Amino acid sequence: EVQKLNQQLEEKNGEIQQMINQPPYEKEREILRLQKTLAEKEKAQATSDVLCRSLTDETHQLQRKLASTAEMCQHLAKCLEEKQRKEKGNSDAQIPTERSNQVFLQLLNLLDDETSLQTLICNLQDENRMLKQKVAHV
Repeated sequence: EVQKLNQQLEEKNGEIQQMINQPPYEKEREILRLQKTLAEKEKAQATSDVLCRSLTDETHQLQRKLASTAEMCQHLAKCLEEKQRKEKGNSDAQIPTERSNQVFLQLLNLLDDETSLQTLICNLQDENRMLKQKVAHV
């Protein structure tokens, strides 16, 4: 890996020497080309950042909707349980309610894990971009 990096460094040094030996107008053309490439990459990164933030916001909205839906389902399950108790006087209806509560809690935990993964992916993409910029700079 060190040899590979040394080879890449030698290639970059060769490119730098070629640029130094170029006439001024070619240097300016190369500078303009590099500036254009940089601007395109910055624009792509900004777009990526906006999309990442948008997805994060949408994920949070969906989490809130899921939480409110889970609460509503729990409320309805409790109402149904009370109604069944009144009609039949049977206490066995509590078991399905407990199971449904466990399922809702598991769903909420899974959604939190997914959000954490998405945030981690965004952070890793940013770090990867920064490292690529540092390598390009070197």
